[in-house]
Amino acid sequence: MTHTRYAFIKANWHAGIVDRALEGFCELIPADQVDVFDVPGAFEMPLVARDLAASGRYAAVAAAAFVVDGGIYRHDFVAQAVVDGLMRAGLDTGVPVLSVSLTPHHFQPTEHHTAIYRAHFVEKGREAAKAALMIGRTRAALAA
Repeated sequence: MTHTRYAFIKANWHAGIVDRALEGFCELIPADQVDVFDVPGAFEMPLVARDLAASGRYAAVAAAAFVVDGGIYRHDFVAQAVVDGLMRAGLDTGVPVLSVSLTPHHFQPTEHHTAIYRAHFVEKGREAAKAALMIGRTRAALAA
């Protein structure tokens, strides 16, 4: 069965930046084929990604978050746990789970930094859509 729906998870922390990834994603995959799910933060994404992937309804799941360095070790811990969890969700379910998570070491909530990362998230959303489409074609070719 070929799926034409995609799931997109957005972490609510820094929503003004993170939400831009969905815009980039929908430049390549029509918005009416994308189901959007909000979660509190990055740490919650792997569990929801696994559940969505296991549902059998989606060709791929993309998950977007912005994990910033607050000057304590938590930044690195959260970033690693999220990426590992997303990878595991994909491997456990056989459905591509794509990370659109950025973890800058130097982010200040200034207009300048915010503008840079908002633009970057649009590009990262496009990249996730390209990856979702490419992996779908590759896996379809393998099954043929």
